[in-house]
Amino acid sequence: MNGVDSRDVNILFVDDDSDAIKFVDVVLKKVEDSRFHIIPRESGEAALEELKSNDKFDLVIMDYFLPGMNGLDTAKAILEQYRNLPVIFLTVNRDMNLAIEAMKLGVADYILKEDLNNAFFVQTIVGVLEKQRLRNELSELEVRKRRLEAIQESVLGITAEIGGPLNAMKDVLSRLIEQNTDERAQKYLKLMKDNVDRIEQKMEKLKNLKEDKTVNYIKDIKMIDLS
Repeated sequence: MNGVDSRDVNILFVDDDSDAIKFVDVVLKKVEDSRFHIIPRESGEAALEELKSNDKFDLVIMDYFLPGMNGLDTAKAILEQYRNLPVIFLTVNRDMNLAIEAMKLGVADYILKEDLNNAFFVQTIVGVLEKQRLRNELSELEVRKRRLEAIQESVLGITAEIGGPLNAMKDVLSRLIEQNTDERAQKYLKLMKDNVDRIEQKMEKLKNLKEDKTVNYIKDIKMIDLS
């Protein structure tokens, strides 16, 4: 699947036409190296319930004519609750006003059912998934950039507050090491000075941090990588 990474793609297909669901499933399975998996639901209400219990979907493909909630209302509800989940609108209706209304809601694309059996359908899916992947990457970069800026701002404030006390502590420890001849006392004093030096080094690395990179610490806890 050109343009899509190698992981499986889970698609929520919302349509009360079982033949359409089977047809789409067959079409997608014919794609070379296909990793598409269709999970069908027959109504908007059922689709919303499925999304509440399953957060692994990459894409929603949905018909306009549905029992209960129509496609527009369902798409609106999905996009309001799951902003990063792209929706492709599918219908037999050639009404451009309907297409415009769907796109205003934030629907990623609009496809006629008569186009399901050609390459355009697959290309549309791949294109939508690729655009979403790029959006997610850009969003993550922006979040990391803001987090890095916040870290650096905090570190500058902390450094201004503790820089003086740290320097004073280093001076006191250095004098005590020079004046104290007891070997055991010198050992502990040097250990204390090493720890103060280490704090200064870490603060300096935080001030010059260029990347918001984290590593696993304990279980789900992460810490900033200063290596």
